[in-house]
Amino acid sequence: MTTPLYDTIGKRYAETRRPEPAVREALRGALADARTVLNVGAGSGSYEPADRAVVALEPSPTMIRQRHALGAPVVRGVAEALPFADHTFDAAMAILTIHHWPDLAGGLAELARVARDRVVLFTRDPAHALFWLTDDYFPAIAALDAAVFPSLATLARHLGPPRVDPVPIPHDCRDGFLAAYWRRPERYLDPVARAGISAFSRIADPGPGLARLADDLETGRWRARHGDLLERPELDLGYRILTFVLPFNDRFARGARGSRR
Repeated sequence: MTTPLYDTIGKRYAETRRPEPAVREALRGALADARTVLNVGAGSGSYEPADRAVVALEPSPTMIRQRHALGAPVVRGVAEALPFADHTFDAAMAILTIHHWPDLAGGLAELARVARDRVVLFTRDPAHALFWLTDDYFPAIAALDAAVFPSLATLARHLGPPRVDPVPIPHDCRDGFLAAYWRRPERYLDPVARAGISAFSRIADPGPGLARLADDLETGRWRARHGDLLERPELDLGYRILTFVLPFNDRFARGARGSRR
């Protein structure tokens, strides 16, 4: 297993990537009545429901060490080679992780293999425009985002048509992913906050963009351009929960009946 990205950038991940209630409740709805859940690319376990039997899978020892001692049991591994038998779990979920997988098709096939009923993904639709951070200061992040996030059509080709639930991001979002601070621009100047955002680790030099943002905040130019956002309680920035209901139960029931003939 190669050294995971988050062994390098995730040392203080749990400080800024705390569960956002709006996301947590949307995920709970998507999981429906699934009682056993595999969380792939689980990180520090922010969104693992306490009322389900959850198993976490995470490649990074650094992230595993930040998990709560009383949280779900965790296995070190990667999405493309899940160490579980077919149809072990009612549901498999993956939260803001599929854009990191080197083999998307393999990882999605593995999710579908181990889940009996559904696969739930929290991801970003790259067809949706981002926001002022990338438009004004970090266009390289926008280009990266478009390249690494799979389209909804791509995901549907692998897992079938999903139910798509938009997740507007609240102005005080607790989970510090890329768009979490859309109404708190000063947070992007904090190196601890940026450390929890993988996109910043993948651009060559964030310094010039940060300097422009700092200057625009000090001079009031940012407020002059984007002050209308300060009145908005939430913003749709393309984040989506996708629920893929798998037809495995009927299919394997028919196969079992056929095998007994």
